[in-house]
Amino acid sequence: METMHTDMMGAATALCTLKAAATLELPVNLTVAVGFVENAIGPDAYCPSSILTSLNGRSVEIRNTDAEGRLVLADLLTFVQRDAPLSKPPHTIIDLATLTGAIVIGLGERRAGLFSNHLPLTQQLMRCGMGCGEEVWPMPIGDEHTQKMKRNLADLTNAAVGRAGGSCTAAAFLSEFIEPLRLHKTTKTIVTKTSRGGASKRRKHS
Repeated sequence: METMHTDMMGAATALCTLKAAATLELPVNLTVAVGFVENAIGPDAYCPSSILTSLNGRSVEIRNTDAEGRLVLADLLTFVQRDAPLSKPPHTIIDLATLTGAIVIGLGERRAGLFSNHLPLTQQLMRCGMGCGEEVWPMPIGDEHTQKMKRNLADLTNAAVGRAGGSCTAAAFLSEFIEPLRLHKTTKTIVTKTSRGGASKRRKHS
């Protein structure tokens, strides 16, 4: 519990990226959306087996109340595509999150997991990561991961049955909410390093 305040490193990274782009006066059209939420227990908190309706209208059955960050990200992805006051629809979406503990089991604490549906974008971020010491490693989203996120009582579930491929199923869940070129970087393996701000775990929110 002590270090759960670091479960916002994705949001912090996004804001710092925006600040850096503005400071350097980069010629890019960049929009940042951050999901600020309060994680607290209360009478309106969801429960296991609750069914929520996401911003894009898809229903989600709650299997794990600790898999809440992806619910926030899902609505953010919908927001930037449908509701954000943009001059034109986004060409590329990159989301960052301390999304799963499963990624550190697979990759260790040095590299972040990277999920993408666009190979040139993946290669570009890998080159950038190597150059600045923030290495990433490409991970798959297969049909088997997507199928694990389907449910009979709702369109999707927020957590697959079983632990196998936990980071892949989380990314598969998010992929249900996007349409343009997509890049998801799970920063779990990076923020767990003490030198980068302490260990990170997920926390509940209502």
